[in-house]
Amino acid sequence: QPFQHLSNMSVLNLSANCTAGSDCGANLLYSFQSVAEKPHMECPVEMVLPLVSNPGHVCITDENLYFQPLNGYPEHVIQIKLHRVRRIYKRRHGLRPLGLEVFCTENDFCSDIYLKFYNTADRDEIYYYIATFLENHVTEHTAESYMLQWQRGHLSNYQYLLHLNNLADRSCNDLSQYPVFPWVIADYSSSQLDMTNAATFRDLSKPVGALNKERLDRLLARYRGMPEPRFLYGSHYSSPGYVLFYLVRVAPEHMLCLQNGRYDHADRMFNSIGETWKNCLEGATDFKELIPEFYGQDSSFLENRQSLDLGRKQNGSLVGDVVLPPWASDASDFLQKHKTALESQYVSEHLHEWIDLVFGFKQRGSEAVAAQNVFHPLTYEGGIDCDSIEDTDQRIAMLTQILEFGQTPKQLFTSPHPQRITPRFQNITRSPSINSPVTSPSEDSSFEDLTEESRKLAWTNMGSLKVVSSHKIHKEAVTGIAVTRDGAAIFSTSQGLENALSSCLMLADGKTVVCSSWDNNVYFYSVPYGRRQDTLMGHDDAVSDMCWFDDRLYTASWDSTIKVWQCASDSSSSHKRSQFELLAELEHDAGVNTVALNPAGTLLVSGCKDGTVTIWDNSSYGTLQQVHCHNGTIHHVSFSPDSRHVLSVGVDSCMKVTDVQTGMVISSVKAEEEQRCFCWDGNSVLCGGQSGDLLLWDLLSNTVTQRIPAHSGAVTAMWMSELCTTVITGGEDRQIIFWKLQS
Repeated sequence: QPFQHLSNMSVLNLSANCTAGSDCGANLLYSFQSVAEKPHMECPVEMVLPLVSNPGHVCITDENLYFQPLNGYPEHVIQIKLHRVRRIYKRRHGLRPLGLEVFCTENDFCSDIYLKFYNTADRDEIYYYIATFLENHVTEHTAESYMLQWQRGHLSNYQYLLHLNNLADRSCNDLSQYPVFPWVIADYSSSQLDMTNAATFRDLSKPVGALNKERLDRLLARYRGMPEPRFLYGSHYSSPGYVLFYLVRVAPEHMLCLQNGRYDHADRMFNSIGETWKNCLEGATDFKELIPEFYGQDSSFLENRQSLDLGRKQNGSLVGDVVLPPWASDASDFLQKHKTALESQYVSEHLHEWIDLVFGFKQRGSEAVAAQNVFHPLTYEGGIDCDSIEDTDQRIAMLTQILEFGQTPKQLFTSPHPQRITPRFQNITRSPSINSPVTSPSEDSSFEDLTEESRKLAWTNMGSLKVVSSHKIHKEAVTGIAVTRDGAAIFSTSQGLENALSSCLMLADGKTVVCSSWDNNVYFYSVPYGRRQDTLMGHDDAVSDMCWFDDRLYTASWDSTIKVWQCASDSSSSHKRSQFELLAELEHDAGVNTVALNPAGTLLVSGCKDGTVTIWDNSSYGTLQQVHCHNGTIHHVSFSPDSRHVLSVGVDSCMKVTDVQTGMVISSVKAEEEQRCFCWDGNSVLCGGQSGDLLLWDLLSNTVTQRIPAHSGAVTAMWMSELCTTVITGGEDRQIIFWKLQS
């Protein structure tokens, strides 16, 4: 349970305020965790639970949130540590902005507490106080930011729907606004579930009421003859009755409470998944969607584990476990396949259409009419102002009708929701697209397509890296690695003692190696002659990193600048010395530690000592995005192959993915150790860690899938071949290690 009994080491009595809903004159007993805690505010509230609200008082300090119920239920005092809070949401409760829900988990839909205040000002003060404890709360917890994460593949369909429900005021503590999930499967009769067949899935572009054309025609005929305000569907897709219809086996007390101490007629109970789906297609007033439990791990709501007497049907059989489709061997198997269907290629490609109906631009107005998605006006936010009804009994009756009839979620999007970006080439472990099956490369395939396919296959096999050889050729830690295009020669730099080199790169001609130095200079070395041929003196502090594109050299320095140089050979000189023209100087607020170009050379990204990532337009040299996303020095930055994202690692042990278009941090991973350098393909990352191991990260799940022992000290430099089949690493142990993928 998220709530804990408080220790009785220290006691502080706080007097209750005599405000609406308070117990005037009562003394509230909070067992503070520490005598050093500083109370911020205290006020009367109600804790919202399914079907009931529990009155009490809330107190918030600089360390904890406390709720003391007046009746001692469910705990004498509930305590939540503020540093554990991950998400908070303002809620509308009873159509009024009085609710606040607190989560100490990132992806669960069960909150730690749901509070209803007696005035909006108190609710807002506590909301903003807690928000100060959340990192990037305002920027991360918006519908647009979650949409971007989902669209790029950093959130599963299940996680995204949970976040949208939360943002739309849906809560498992409020049965009138319970999270709503879509039916996604239409086949409940086959012995095997074929997820490569589009007919297996429900049409997500239509509301449930429009899936059956014959029924829809009857509803439209009634709709056309109806006076304003007209509605197509007389019942909703989510209501307390529908939620408890699904959950009666695990929450019988709520059903009995809702139905005056009785269960529904046995034949109307949740008896069969297939029959329920059939009734949603054919029933005159049944348009319900699903709840998140259908895509979870707990199958108890499908089984009568409590041996409840749920009645006897007309055919004489008792209501017991829910009858499952033939393709499910048991309840757990059903949930597993159901969740697999939710994450399938087909649903991923069409889920945005359902979001348009429930949370988006087809929810109301002319677009809702065109999409046959019009419900009773009382189900919409702002459909009626209960406070304007002067008659108390009439107002209570109206509010009761709203709470029991079902409520349309808060509208989150007013324009069409974008489709999820699905990869052009599927990994061999993923199912192909139903509409466009994967074909083997044909004679028409371009060289670039074959190269891309080879890279993707290499990354799926990256965990099989094996050491080919290792060489200890430096006296200090390795700082850079460069390889000629033909792979015939490898160059590496190290810190050294007198003339520390920070990085190196190979020019396209294969005859020149460029090295940056901590002595503020950049050196050019001739490969054929084995000697220094030029020196570029252009910075006031150490040159930390470099990159090259066409005839331009980009040098990053701890003097807080990046300088862009155009390099042209002087043909009149017998030694063909290069001439350098300074094209631009890009100013930063702190020393620049790392720099990189996107594959097309159109964008530049820099990482600074103060934790700032800056993305530059390489034609105008203007700033496109500037994001402070790390605490301390950034070790390494790089664009994804498609140039949509930037990955950065820093001294704070964090790995951040920043969206190039919006500047939004769409993924953040806190690793167990610093990651010093990496290569990545947009989804998977091969990192060199402080411990010396190579770590293979899956950014879709934010987990380490492989740990490969490598160096005896931190991995400080990494190079990967164009086809991603060869890797070279350098470390603090002064070693260079050559790796090959094993086929």
